[in-house]
Amino acid sequence: MRFPNHADISKLSMKKIALFALAFAAIAFASLSFRNAEPEPLKWYTWEQAVELNKTKPKKFVVDVFTDWCGWCKKMDKGAFADPAVAAYITEHFYPVKLNAEQREEIKFNGESFGFVANDNGRGGVHTLAYALLDGKMGYPTLVYLNEKFERIMISPGFKESGDLMKELKFAAEEVYNKNSWENYKEGN
Repeated sequence: MRFPNHADISKLSMKKIALFALAFAAIAFASLSFRNAEPEPLKWYTWEQAVELNKTKPKKFVVDVFTDWCGWCKKMDKGAFADPAVAAYITEHFYPVKLNAEQREEIKFNGESFGFVANDNGRGGVHTLAYALLDGKMGYPTLVYLNEKFERIMISPGFKESGDLMKELKFAAEEVYNKNSWENYKEGN
């Protein structure tokens, strides 16, 4: 029987230390990657993009009608829409559409052209698609939920926190509106 000498022990120890260091480094790198990995932000579509996507993969729509000057719209973008759970739920069940209620670009949809109409005083105006979606009740932010056939499920004006927004999303995605009113649903949930 041969006893290990000092050189054999050193080689063995160095190999173990090297393997341990390599394993530790791999674990540390993996944990840093997971901690620093940010959730995917919500991908917004234009009206035209969402309509085109709906042709091959039908989904419901959530349309965020906003304006550039709306502070509550920006707060909702940084709050509820940035919430990873909200973003994931919207991505799974809806085509999220941003529609600037004052955009100048024309939108063609279902054989109609929607465009910007200036106010009588020449200051400001409104896009006619936003006007149609909101039934002329212009306030921002306002969410409009549509089914796969572009039929309106509901109009929801005002700023929302993540929890309240999630209730609305589930109401529309799970088609609770076919069995219950929004008022009854939100009180019970």
